[in-house]
Amino acid sequence: MIIIDGRRTEKEISNFGNLEEILTHVLEDKCMESRIVTDVLVNNEAFSEIYPHQAEDISCDSISSVEIVSTPADKMAVDMSGEMEKVTRLMGSGAKNVARLFRDAADADALELLQDTLDVTRDFMGMTGVLREAYGKGIDKSFNENTDRMSALLSEMSESLEHEDWILLADLLEYEFLPLCEEWGVFCSHMHKELASVVPN
Repeated sequence: MIIIDGRRTEKEISNFGNLEEILTHVLEDKCMESRIVTDVLVNNEAFSEIYPHQAEDISCDSISSVEIVSTPADKMAVDMSGEMEKVTRLMGSGAKNVARLFRDAADADALELLQDTLDVTRDFMGMTGVLREAYGKGIDKSFNENTDRMSALLSEMSESLEHEDWILLADLLEYEFLPLCEEWGVFCSHMHKELASVVPN
């Protein structure tokens, strides 16, 4: 039994060799155009891959039911844009803590937290770029300017890391990165409102 968004389909599990074949077939269906899969349940249990192509290793002999839950891509974009402002606050909080740790000479702790903050920042930049490209062209002219500023700042921070200039790095985080995070928060709030106003409920 294969269920898509609460509706039982005529597709038979026995026609496929493994779970990946089922998922690939379903995603190619016209009904999935402009939709994002949010949940996959196999035998009524949530499934998510622990390693790439794990679904290929799950034989259909062991599967009695597959349920796929999806949502419209534009609705997900609105939901995600609503979370982005919170991410900017997380980035700013991380920057403040890293700067404090460097100034307290707790370099090892600072470097560990800095890596986490940079990972979140890279993910954030990628996601805002995708959202704006797909749904928010022309939303805010400051986007490109802020992106360029963030790229330049990250490069400067990388140089400070290479030279182990922790005080300069603390200054960059506190006096440049943190204010830029606040500007990104304003941009994300605006983008969310714009998206919510054009995407039907």
